[in-house]
Amino acid sequence: MFGYYFGLALRSLRRTPVLTALMVVAIGLGIGASMTMLTVLRLMTADPLPGRSAQLYYPQLDPQDMQGFKPDGDPPEQLAWIDAMNLLHARRGARQVAMVHGQVVVRPPQGEGRAFFASARYASADFFPMFGVPFLHGGGWSADDDARQARVAVLSRELADKLYGADRAVGQELRLGKDSFRIIGVIDHWNPQPHFYDVTLGKYQNSEDVFLPLETAIALKQPRYGNMSCWGDLPTDENMKNADCVWLQFWVRLDTPAQAKDYREFLVHYSEQQKALGRFQRPPNVRLHDLMGWLDYNHVVPGSVQMQTLLALGFLLVCLVNTVALLLVKFLRRGGELSVRRALGASRRAVFVQLLAESALIGLAGGAVGLLLSLGGLWLLRQQPAEYASLARADGPMLLGTLALAVAATLSAAVFPAWRACRLAPARLLKLQ
Repeated sequence: MFGYYFGLALRSLRRTPVLTALMVVAIGLGIGASMTMLTVLRLMTADPLPGRSAQLYYPQLDPQDMQGFKPDGDPPEQLAWIDAMNLLHARRGARQVAMVHGQVVVRPPQGEGRAFFASARYASADFFPMFGVPFLHGGGWSADDDARQARVAVLSRELADKLYGADRAVGQELRLGKDSFRIIGVIDHWNPQPHFYDVTLGKYQNSEDVFLPLETAIALKQPRYGNMSCWGDLPTDENMKNADCVWLQFWVRLDTPAQAKDYREFLVHYSEQQKALGRFQRPPNVRLHDLMGWLDYNHVVPGSVQMQTLLALGFLLVCLVNTVALLLVKFLRRGGELSVRRALGASRRAVFVQLLAESALIGLAGGAVGLLLSLGGLWLLRQQPAEYASLARADGPMLLGTLALAVAATLSAAVFPAWRACRLAPARLLKLQ
């Protein structure tokens, strides 16, 4: 039966090519614009660590002096070295990691003349198991390696391939500046977006290529590269550990809401203790965001993207209103034809389904046009200098969603015109023929 309806629909659409083309273009433009922005918004708001994010938390403390103090102000987004180490060694969570971004000089085995810069992450041992980092070969370092400042390194698959070949990198010596490290692991492809674990340099940065134990990197004065906020005297590299500065990121894994509540109370008690010791001057001011809450706190999705998405959806609505008008004209002009069908025994329901089948074909054609426009729109976004531009890529859900949205939107737009056409009196229209 539906095959018969679609056959009637194809014949009807061929009889009015201009009107059909106008509706297909209107649907295609609206779908193309809206799906382009919805795809970008979906990718930007995606959970970077599905299955783990609900247990990962980012704590904040306020160790600053009283200058500029506001009772309702937010604490700094990073931790001082002393606080990061105290929280790390307290081990109040299932896992915890302190870290900072770096930039190292890689001296490849091919010769000193080919040295180059590479992005680095200096972190404590729980970085890899906490974030579920996949290993191609080898593994990460241990807490004992942290304590004894072991000279070990983990590389990304891309850098290992470039230097030695990923399957031969483990056990090789890696020279970073003037220091040598033994490679103990190679990470498989891993690039969570947004770059949740350190949003200070950018919310959509790529994952680093070199990973070193935090204590080792700081002791060897490997170059740090990141945001730092200080109060009082400006520090030097020699006194960074005792400086009045925040420059480290810190994450903790808490498996239950009860553990999160206990940890928040621990942060308050810790702040009170540090205030009693004279390190903290301000009243306890702590925060504990889960991963998705931390992204929301840092406004990972730019307001411009949200506004553009709303404008695109508004444009789709305008296109649908125009489609309703065009369908109404088209269906009402066929009143005589539809009345003949009614006179030959077709029910109102059958005519209604026939008109919806015709609309579905228009929606499919509009979806195909919209899909092409969406792919073009995503390509244009990738050419922009915005930090999230690399995320603008089509995937399976986007392709299927475009066609589904086009058909659903067109069917919604066709309900009133089809209902109105079915309400026409066949007898009166047949007398006019």
